[in-house]
Amino acid sequence: MAAPAPLSPAAANALSAFLRGVERRALVVSELQTGDSGLAERAVAVAMRAFVGPAAALQMAEWPARFWGLLCSTPQLLNPPASGYWEGPLGHLQTLAPAERLALLLRIGAGLDEEMASAVLGVDALAYRRALAAACPLDAGGNPDAAGWRALAEQVQVQIRDLSQPRVRQLEQLRESVISGVLPARPAVAKAAPAKAEDRRPSPRRRARAPWSLVTWLLLCLPLLLLVAVALWWWRSHFGGAVDPPSGLASEDPVQVEALPDSSTPAGPGQDPHAAGDAAMLADPDLAVASEADFLAWYAAGGPLPVDESQPQPSRPEPAGAALETVDAEN
Repeated sequence: MAAPAPLSPAAANALSAFLRGVERRALVVSELQTGDSGLAERAVAVAMRAFVGPAAALQMAEWPARFWGLLCSTPQLLNPPASGYWEGPLGHLQTLAPAERLALLLRIGAGLDEEMASAVLGVDALAYRRALAAACPLDAGGNPDAAGWRALAEQVQVQIRDLSQPRVRQLEQLRESVISGVLPARPAVAKAAPAKAEDRRPSPRRRARAPWSLVTWLLLCLPLLLLVAVALWWWRSHFGGAVDPPSGLASEDPVQVEALPDSSTPAGPGQDPHAAGDAAMLADPDLAVASEADFLAWYAAGGPLPVDESQPQPSRPEPAGAALETVDAEN
């Protein structure tokens, strides 16, 4: 059998929704037709896989007849084994022929009307009605039992509604498997090969950039280092003693210190070295400084500088104030 053509995601979603709506009823109808759960599961799987292939070429209104027709044509439902088992209220199904039982289950289990059920079975409407009449429960008088019919239909619906969770999950897995088989294959993502040792080595261009990076950092840090050196030199020259200027910095000190030769004559013992000069100055009447001889003598004796009397002094009264105090005292 040829593989089904890939479906678009939208068509696959529609098929999945349709199968979700019929899978429980299909499983219960198959199980009640065969009397064997294992055969029923295989029949449903075969019908699903055969359905999804050509379903995309059909109208959605044609899907129910197509699916149930494929299910009823499986060997498991057409020729069920005689060893099937039905218990309790469903024991009436064991008394029916396979064709009559299937016609009844399509009506009370699958919910198909006479027209669709007859098309699924490939018979006309009259033949289908005869099969239903033969499958209908009878009362004690041999007449069709309407109450027995309703009880049998209710029991089939209970089987569909109370399907066990393990079997529900099994149906879900089957549906997902069938739908994934008709979806287009996803392109495989190539895994990146592990890098070889030589590939992990830095490229020549990257290796060439490394020294330049170091030089750039040194150039950026050099002004900062120079500022730190100048600050250290200034601090030590003012607070920690004179230091030599940093290398590379020229000294711009304008003050030149030079020792002068000693031209003084040694003084004799007990003789003031300045006495002769002072005496000559005082003896010269033409000197302008003669009138200041007392001041010069006081200065030569090492006295402190005289106080400027023109400025107020905090430790002594003002000259005008002292004069007024004197006048008051005399009066």
